[in-house]
Amino acid sequence: MRSEFVAMNRFIVLLVLVVFIFSVPVIHSTQGNETGKPNILFIFADDYSYETVGAAGNSEIQTPTLDRLAKQGTTFSHCFNMGSWSGAVCVASRTMLNTGRFVWRAKKVHGTSEKERQAGRWWSEYMKTAGYKTYFTGKWHCRAKAELAFDVATHIRGGMPNQTPQGYGRPKADQSDPWSPYDPKFGGFWEGGKHWSEVVGDDAMTFLEDSKKQDKPFFMYVAFNAPHDPRQSPKEYVDRYPLDKVAVPKDFLPLYPHKDKIGLGPSLRDEKLAIFPRTEHAIKVNRQEYYAIITHMDAQINRILKKLDESGQRENTWIFFTADHGLACGHHGLMGKQNMYDHSVRVPFMVAGPGVEKSKTIKGSIYLQDVMATTLDLAGVEKPSHVEFNSLLPMLKGRPSPYGSIYGGYLNLQRSIRNEDYKLILYPQAKVARLFDLRKDPLEMHDLAAEPDSRPVMRSLFNEMLQQQLMLEDKLDLRKPFPELH
Repeated sequence: MRSEFVAMNRFIVLLVLVVFIFSVPVIHSTQGNETGKPNILFIFADDYSYETVGAAGNSEIQTPTLDRLAKQGTTFSHCFNMGSWSGAVCVASRTMLNTGRFVWRAKKVHGTSEKERQAGRWWSEYMKTAGYKTYFTGKWHCRAKAELAFDVATHIRGGMPNQTPQGYGRPKADQSDPWSPYDPKFGGFWEGGKHWSEVVGDDAMTFLEDSKKQDKPFFMYVAFNAPHDPRQSPKEYVDRYPLDKVAVPKDFLPLYPHKDKIGLGPSLRDEKLAIFPRTEHAIKVNRQEYYAIITHMDAQINRILKKLDESGQRENTWIFFTADHGLACGHHGLMGKQNMYDHSVRVPFMVAGPGVEKSKTIKGSIYLQDVMATTLDLAGVEKPSHVEFNSLLPMLKGRPSPYGSIYGGYLNLQRSIRNEDYKLILYPQAKVARLFDLRKDPLEMHDLAAEPDSRPVMRSLFNEMLQQQLMLEDKLDLRKPFPELH
């Protein structure tokens, strides 16, 4: 009888142990990674508007890889770039990204970025200190030295592939076109013999293969030049978008009425890509090529994520996808990113990783540069005092956005402030204010600034802009051109 009692106790103890073992969450670690820290894969696009993702509701465009990534993780639907002190908006965006500073303080250190890196005040340097193997490929466009900022850096590219004279002012008014997106003779993305997006894909796959042998977690900064112009891709991708299936944006205009006084005239490189005045045909052709290079880039991202899966490291890897800013490409009579409309300041932002809720959308507003603070948080790095952007981990856990309003600025020519309901755009030199009801008018087509009932909303937003200017050290005096709003 005693032996039966002992056997029963042993069985109960064994059963309890089994239940305990299977009830404890399994921590998936990378092959050879003994630190317990997750890998970070940051995928960065250039000139990529928030609207050019199938999962965002755009039925025209084909982005199967990004659509899957959205299902595998969480999308921040309202992600913005803060602005620029330069026509090359990507320079400001990437300086903010790598230093963690808001726009006008990032401007102050832009020229001394290499000194910032040497002092350790740089994104990749913090990741190195946290024990990460750091890797870079693609578009850099910062004044710090990429080859020193990362343990491994391959194919470090400049701001954009070379354009050719034939790539501007096209197609012509008679619909003739001297340029082709898939003819290698025009160089650009084809320079070197292989499309630059494919080179980035190859580079990232090589590093992922090598990373299996490492005992450190990795931080990969994979930066495509696509879909920046010249918008080139193989013919098979262009053929996926026949012109009769490409829509002209609903907010199409032949000319933007304030373009010259806000720095968006024919002298701005981005704007002279298409003819003045714009024609519907010219916009269709540019959007066809924009969609094609995006779909081609999506295919390269697919290759990278498949290699990540094959390496056995996916379950311990956080994946972030975003872009440095958006692009008009025909909206409002504009072509570039140097304006305050959503198509140019708003970008996609997706995150997938261990414990990240799947197929979820968070509508709270963020800045794309929040990704830096988020990865430092994941790496166990205490947020440095100069880093002003915020970790998104609290929002992923259900907390609200840390930003009450979203600021935008371009040179001394444009400012904007927005909340969930309204956006106020200010053109100081033109002395023009524009107001849009974002809930009723998400395409920002109906300016309410002249309506008497709008004045209280405009004054409230204007005062919020003044507070943001004080916080950001924005020295532009908006009170003089807009005394009626103060």
